[in-house]
Formats: sequence, structure tokens, C-alpha cells
Amino acid sequence: MGQTLIAYFAALAAAASHGAAPPNAATAALAARPLHGSVVLRAQPDGRPLVRVGPRGPMGGPLVLGVVAVRGRWVEVTAEALPNGRYAWVKFGRDVGVHSIQWRLRVSLSRRELYVLRDSRIVRTIRVGIGRPGSPTPTGHFAVAEKLTGPFGPAFGPRILALTARQPRLPAGWNRSITYYVAIHAGTGRGSEVSAGCLHATEPDVRYLMRTVPLGTPVRIMR
Repeated sequence: MGQTLIAYFAALAAAASHGAAPPNAATAALAARPLHGSVVLRAQPDGRPLVRVGPRGPMGGPLVLGVVAVRGRWVEVTAEALPNGRYAWVKFGRDVGVHSIQWRLRVSLSRRELYVLRDSRIVRTIRVGIGRPGSPTPTGHFAVAEKLTGPFGPAFGPRILALTARQPRLPAGWNRSITYYVAIHAGTGRGSEVSAGCLHATEPDVRYLMRTVPLGTPVRIMR
């Protein structure tokens, strides 16, 4: 692909990079899909391999990576295979293809609200339940990794949007040999600290998110 398009992608990704932004700030977003069956995530551009992922995520959904930065032809991504706060690099045109996303999600834990943004404008505000003090919802830059349909039982509802965020502080009695991902799903206690780290919304709001936001949509969780 030509250098003009590379520059366009770089400009978009720079706007969606690690800098803090209020819920209605203007930023763009990118997502990356592997060009082959799997892709190696690297510590730096042309650096040491960290892990090979794909073609599907750990819960069976198609692999889509959220983009957080671009350096030349290298794309920095967030993925379920990486711990919170860690990112990795893949090469544009060799490892992944990149496409733009008009949607973003922002979560304010202090307000117990999730903001849905399209083209920098808040189009929906969703009241959510958040993690309890012993198992708080992690903060940082993540992405919508998988969208799953159940049933999953009354505690989750029939639809789940799994994020690249992990829950490192598990409630007592949980199996610590398993990686637990933070997700958006139906649940009680909206507006309160009630969950093991997930975000609880109404079932209509979860249905809206399932049909509206694509895989790879960036998610910023703030205090």
C-alpha cells in the first residue's frame, strides 16, 4: 500500500495513542486483522517474539487487535494475550491489515458510566456496575476483543463483549490458574461496586453494544 495511506494510518493512530482524553475528546481509532492464520506479537519493531496468536481469541472469536500507535510500517497493538498495560508490535502489510473504526468506548469508574462515541461525539451514556474494592475494574487502554452469545447463565446474560483487559485481583476462591478477562455484560448493581471486575449493564444496552461497536473498538477505562 502506498506511503500516503501509511501516513494516514499513522496520523489516525497517533490521535488514538496513549494520551489521556476526556470522554468527548476528538480522536480516531484503528484496528488490525491478521493477514494469515496467525501472527507473532513482538516486543519492539523487528524485536524479539513475545507470543504467537490467532486465528481466534481464547474464547473462540475471530482475532482482531486494537491499535494504540504506529511507527513507520509497524503497528502497536493491545491483545488478550498480553497483560494489562503491555502492548506489542506487528508489521503492517506483512502481518496485519489495518482499518479505521468510527466508534470508541470510554468508561468513568468514578461516575459509573460508559460513554459510546461515534466520530468524537457521545451518542449514548450507559450506567454500569463496576468492580468491588477487592476486585476492582482495571484502568488503562484496551479494546473490544470478542463478542460472544450464550446462554452464559443469569449472572452474565446471553451476550458478552470481552475486552483485552484482564482481572489480576481475583475474588477469594477463584481458580488462579485461569486467565479471567474483563467483559461488558448484563448484570445487577448498575451504579455500584458489585462485580468481580466486569462492567454490568442492562440487557438492552448490551444488545446495543453488540450490534453497534465492532471488534477492535478502543476502550479507555478511567478512574
